[in-house]
Amino acid sequence: MNREAPAGASFGQHKEYKTMIQLMLLFSLCCTSPNREGSIREYKITENDTLSYTLKLALDEKGQPQYFFRNIFTPVCYTNECKPVYINFYWDLLGNYERYDLPEGKVLTKVDHDEFKEEDYQKLQDILAQNNSIFADLKMEDLIAKGTDNLTDSVDAKAGATLKTIKNQVIDGAVYTCYTLWHIAYGKAVPEMQKIIETYSSDALLHRFLGSKNHHYQYWAMAKVMDASGAVKKPFEKDIETIIAGKNGFIAKYALQHVGNDFFKTEQRQNWLWETYQKTGYAMQIAILKKLIKSTTKISNALASSLQSSLPNANEEQTLLIQKILQKP
Repeated sequence: MNREAPAGASFGQHKEYKTMIQLMLLFSLCCTSPNREGSIREYKITENDTLSYTLKLALDEKGQPQYFFRNIFTPVCYTNECKPVYINFYWDLLGNYERYDLPEGKVLTKVDHDEFKEEDYQKLQDILAQNNSIFADLKMEDLIAKGTDNLTDSVDAKAGATLKTIKNQVIDGAVYTCYTLWHIAYGKAVPEMQKIIETYSSDALLHRFLGSKNHHYQYWAMAKVMDASGAVKKPFEKDIETIIAGKNGFIAKYALQHVGNDFFKTEQRQNWLWETYQKTGYAMQIAILKKLIKSTTKISNALASSLQSSLPNANEEQTLLIQKILQKP
């Protein structure tokens, strides 16, 4: 927990900040998000000598991890006052920010005390969802109006390129709030989540991740079940088949291109690949043909026959690729 007031704060701000820290302690004890079906495991994360906080992992009734979350309190200090911001953040199991919500009875406000409107809340979600936000390249001093020591919260307050160029990417009247929350969403907690989930790594979790609709999970799990040569661990071969035959073309192509030659060496697997070829989209069909060209695995008579039979209905690109496959020794 940060026990120091922000640099440049007045005596009154220091007193107000101390009060907020006391509120923060109370908030961390009483205002957690409910998880009725399972339990919550807490981790104390220390970022530096003055800042530590509790990161929470939601578990289901079987003790399997579901998502990470934090009940956040952060003071946002302006020219002559500090205001508390209470908000809950949620990440997936690899630390990818997903969404936020507010504790019951809490709202977000702008520098002039106007409450956020519905469109402001939606815009904040859009801002926080951008992992490549311009905030990544900004420092705190970039939000300080030239010639003053005060944080500015207006996109028109500072001359030059910094804030005016991001007018459409921030909420006017809440620039510093957006900046602060974005850096929490993508801050040092993220690698801590990745370390934590490693301790839960198991065959069951890998199967679950490979079958997930979350492509981050699938990429992470494929790196665990496939070695540098593309050899797939036996228990996970069906999972890889499902991905290659799946509807997500990007990850299907990735899996296809990264599996080794031995994955398609059996006649059974080649028959499956041909069935997949017939059902999938054109881009994936081309990827499959190119994979067979590069592969050192000899194709079966059955696959050769199927490829030959498909030529009358093939277009020029497909025909050239199929002919190259059939001409391989």
